[in-house]
Amino acid sequence: MTLSLRHLQLSLLPETYAIVGLSPLADLPNWATQGQFFSITRTPEELSIVVEQSRVPQGIQSQGGWRVIQVHGPFVLSEVGVLASLAGPLAAARISLFVVSTFDTDYLLVSSENLDAAVSVLERAGHSFRRSQSA
Repeated sequence: MTLSLRHLQLSLLPETYAIVGLSPLADLPNWATQGQFFSITRTPEELSIVVEQSRVPQGIQSQGGWRVIQVHGPFVLSEVGVLASLAGPLAAARISLFVVSTFDTDYLLVSSENLDAAVSVLERAGHSFRRSQSA
């Protein structure tokens, strides 16, 4: 299947999220594992956390104002082109994104200020959003 023919089901998580950067030696804070969706990645260079913005304490290095678009999977890990079919149209529209990938699927974070444009771009690319009252 070519990338241009790929049509994915997407939905928007209702909360606003922050991306937090901590020292690679920092202990994992309790607030980082709260909420319906969070992601934690530790590397030799950093401890990176995606969490609901309202859970981040004052004074913590973070960038807030991100919304999460869920890609409805699951997809097998060897499947090719899932992210490209989403990132390509967003890049062409000059909309940046931050991606969290899981075993089953992917989540795209876009800034709140670019959310409406991102949704429009993705729908024009053939993807569809599941609408809910909380989104």
